[in-house]
Amino acid sequence: MNARIKRVAKTLARKRASATPASRKAPKRVVRKAASAPTPAESAKRYETVALVLQGGGALGAYQCGVYEALHRAGIRPNWFAGTSIGAINAAILAGNAPEHRVQKLREFWNTVCEPAGTLAWSSTTAIRDALAWLPPNSVLSAWMGALSAVGALVQGQRGFYAPRAMPPWNQPPGSPAATSIYDTTPLKSTLEKLVDFDRLNADGVRLTVGATDVETGNFRYFDSATDVIAPEHVMASGALPPAFPAIVIDGKNYWDGGVVSNTPLEYVLESSPRRDTLALQVDLWSARGILPKTLLDVLERQKDIQFSSRTRLSTDALAARQRLRNTLALMLESIPKKHLPDALVAELQPWLCDRVFNIIHLIYRAKPYEEQFKDYAFGRSAMLEHWKGGFDDMARSLGEPAFFVPPAREIGVVTHDIHRQEAPA
Repeated sequence: MNARIKRVAKTLARKRASATPASRKAPKRVVRKAASAPTPAESAKRYETVALVLQGGGALGAYQCGVYEALHRAGIRPNWFAGTSIGAINAAILAGNAPEHRVQKLREFWNTVCEPAGTLAWSSTTAIRDALAWLPPNSVLSAWMGALSAVGALVQGQRGFYAPRAMPPWNQPPGSPAATSIYDTTPLKSTLEKLVDFDRLNADGVRLTVGATDVETGNFRYFDSATDVIAPEHVMASGALPPAFPAIVIDGKNYWDGGVVSNTPLEYVLESSPRRDTLALQVDLWSARGILPKTLLDVLERQKDIQFSSRTRLSTDALAARQRLRNTLALMLESIPKKHLPDALVAELQPWLCDRVFNIIHLIYRAKPYEEQFKDYAFGRSAMLEHWKGGFDDMARSLGEPAFFVPPAREIGVVTHDIHRQEAPA
């Protein structure tokens, strides 16, 4: 029997040795082509709301225009614009125009307001500034041009924006706009009426929200086209920064710049009901982080940075934590049999339940070393172009990260992205 087993084993061994390679060929591998990642524009279409949230910051607001231009070129069309101060003005221009005209209207606004309101007595300042613009750019030159632009803004005002009053405030009737402000903002009303189609803004379905401060109560107020009929006065109120600009009267109440209380409307956008899957593009003009001041001018600049930054990153983290808690609570209740959940408890928890997802992409203007504490009112053309390019470049870099725009999983709820987080503190 053993001999027979051995013979069978030898026969099988010979058959295996003589087998053709084809008979031993491994199963054919099926190679599947990897699916290409969605573009940022494709991902943006998966959200119910795409919001562009714009902080206040005066002359720095051109940075926001560059951000929008990059978004526009990428095919991303926000359906909600929210802003404070200069952010409210940019937001109104965007919401009040057809998408194909938005960048053009932004350029028209900034090319207008970056020219001095002008008087013959100060024409030499403008001439010097224009002459310096032809020289090769460098930090010393930029600092000089910024200083000249700031002086011009203080003394002459800006065309289509504001102008100095003929008489000082202390010579005006108490309680009048002229007695409570240094500049007249009547030119801004005409500019807004020229560049913003308010009929379209209030009927188009593209939402606009602007923030202002009630002078008498100190309370913050958002004017929202979803519930209010927006007029030029609402936008002007959001940018009425005291004591430079007068309060704007709306329905018998006086309003100042929203930045007096909060310079960033992000929380309003994310907390509005009903909550929707949202891509929020938060564009800040002030950095909460910075270096220790070394001079009195440094102190003034640092103080302004902290005051108007609104601690957006900290607020974003708190909002994200709150939303994750809502998502987790909703998932937890789904896992509990309904018979173990009293109706009264479910009703009480209902306002806290949410399965929506939020993606916050954060961009922050990074001030140049040669910019001083007057950077927010240095309305020079060269500075404006530099700010615009900075916003465009930062948004282009963010668009170069398609994963930034992909909606998070429901169980995650909230994600935040920032191209500057991995770099030096912003």
